[in-house]
Amino acid sequence: MTAAVTTTAPGGPVAAELPFFVYGTLLPGEPNHDLFLRGRTAGERPAVLPRALLYNGPGYPYAIEGHGRVHGTLLVAAPGVYGELLGLLDRLEEFLGPGHPRNLYERVVREVELPARGAPAGGESVRAWVYLAAAAVTRSLRTGGVLIPEGRWTRSSLSGDRGRNPGGGER
Repeated sequence: MTAAVTTTAPGGPVAAELPFFVYGTLLPGEPNHDLFLRGRTAGERPAVLPRALLYNGPGYPYAIEGHGRVHGTLLVAAPGVYGELLGLLDRLEEFLGPGHPRNLYERVVREVELPARGAPAGGESVRAWVYLAAAAVTRSLRTGGVLIPEGRWTRSSLSGDRGRNPGGGER
């Protein structure tokens, strides 16, 4: 089942308080987790984004649609901070609104798989916000990007960018 593409403009009405799937510097233990998420989450669980590929960027990764799986974390916003968190992440990811030509990422709704607790498979799927590379970035990645074959980003995944640009979203 393919989830519908759903986006909302920054600062616009939010259809639902969906959790967020993160796969880069927003992961626990990475620099932007502490900067943007500390005290703003009520729960964090390992998760997998199916039908996606992961590419290295300049200090951070990009996920795009594809025939693979991206490993990350599902985050649930703490009570009372959802709007603040959504705004922070939109700015961090340079999401200016659905389809905006200057977007670095698009915020879309996708089905994310949660492994069963204590088991490698057989979990549930939930709808979540995911920041995928915007159209122009995706075209560039498909023609000349560096694919992360296992779909699991770490700082050591960076090729030639180690230590540079710790800011940024899935960056």
